[in-house]
Amino acid sequence: MSDAARPPGSRGGDGFAGRIAVLIAVLATLGTLFAFLGTSSHNDASLYKTQAAMEKTSAANAWSHYQAKSSRQNLAELAATLPGVDGVRYREEAERYRNEKEVIRKEAERWETASNDSNLRSEEALHRQRQWAAASVAQQIAISLAAIALLARRTWLLTLTGAVAAFGITLGLFAFMHGISPAWSLVPLASALGAAVLTEALRRVGQRVSSR
Repeated sequence: MSDAARPPGSRGGDGFAGRIAVLIAVLATLGTLFAFLGTSSHNDASLYKTQAAMEKTSAANAWSHYQAKSSRQNLAELAATLPGVDGVRYREEAERYRNEKEVIRKEAERWETASNDSNLRSEEALHRQRQWAAASVAQQIAISLAAIALLARRTWLLTLTGAVAAFGITLGLFAFMHGISPAWSLVPLASALGAAVLTEALRRVGQRVSSR
């Protein structure tokens, strides 16, 4: 069937395959980049989680040391009240244990704070990894739609391709900016809708130009 016999706007012209090939190459590049960044974020999350566990262990050890100092302080205070012993010496020991215990308490609290911070950073990295993964999947779907458009020679499929690709790119931007918006946020959906409207408008303009 010649190009003149084709329904207007339903099938691509001579340059259609070339444009789709470029689009697929761009989407594949973005999808690979998103997948790489997702893997990096997952590795960061694992690193932070391991660091949090180590800091939690250090905090537990510090609290154990704190309890030991408390026991010694209590024994020294008790000994200072007994008759026939050097009360001054035991009171000095009790005071020393009290001061040492305070230092240990601050250290234990510092380790606990560090562990909580590492856990929070791990959760943030996991959230970014999920965003990167969703962005990569969106690009793979867009590539599939573009390939179907190429095989079926249907230009209207490019509208859906643009919408899905824009959705994934927006998720990638959220991940890059450490955004906390989930995948169902209105912003990626609005971006997809805007891309669909723009692509459809460009397609219709192209139809009118080619029909003249």
